[in-house]
Amino acid sequence: MRIVIAEDAVLLRAGLERLLTDAGHEVVAAVDDATGLLSAVTEHTPDLAVIDVRMPPTFTDEGVRAAVLIREQDPQVALLVLSQYVEERYASELIAGSPRGLGYVLKDRVADVDEFLRVVDTVGGGGTWLDPEVIQQILVRTRRRAVIDALTPREREVLEAMAQGRSNAAIAAELFLSAGSVEKHISSLFLKLGLSPVDGENRRVMAVLRYLESEDR
Repeated sequence: MRIVIAEDAVLLRAGLERLLTDAGHEVVAAVDDATGLLSAVTEHTPDLAVIDVRMPPTFTDEGVRAAVLIREQDPQVALLVLSQYVEERYASELIAGSPRGLGYVLKDRVADVDEFLRVVDTVGGGGTWLDPEVIQQILVRTRRRAVIDALTPREREVLEAMAQGRSNAAIAAELFLSAGSVEKHISSLFLKLGLSPVDGENRRVMAVLRYLESEDR
């Protein structure tokens, strides 16, 4: 198949190019940033784009944002995203569009050449391949989100205020509740979040962390 590679690390980019070429594929372009990736896809209309999540200039999410744009503009181009770490919110964003012709692989998997080439063939052929660690974290985040969504509107307001560092008295004043009502809402949301009394004062911190994790999407 015809492939575009977008990877800023010179050695990895060259290694991928050699690996894919030796496997019988045609690497029509190998670039080091998202701008070059978008230009190469427009020019060559490849069967597959192999894309690093983090590329210049900020090394945050340039690669995956380019992948999302490619998926919107030309859904026929299969996407194989490479990442140094599990960044499940990016995988979730891509999957939400369409899982067809989509792969998300941790970079250390590339060392298993045979497995990596099987992934390339699967994704390039329109299939889906997600790194097991990515799947696990997506499921964890989904469960956390579901628990937060199970809170009542008032319980969520109380939890949001807790996340802003407000005391029970401040929450009561802000939401026009009695101190007893605030305590009841907090006890209820602790129960729904699975935080038992044995967790002591840590329950407040843990509840806020779960709220923040659920919002970081």
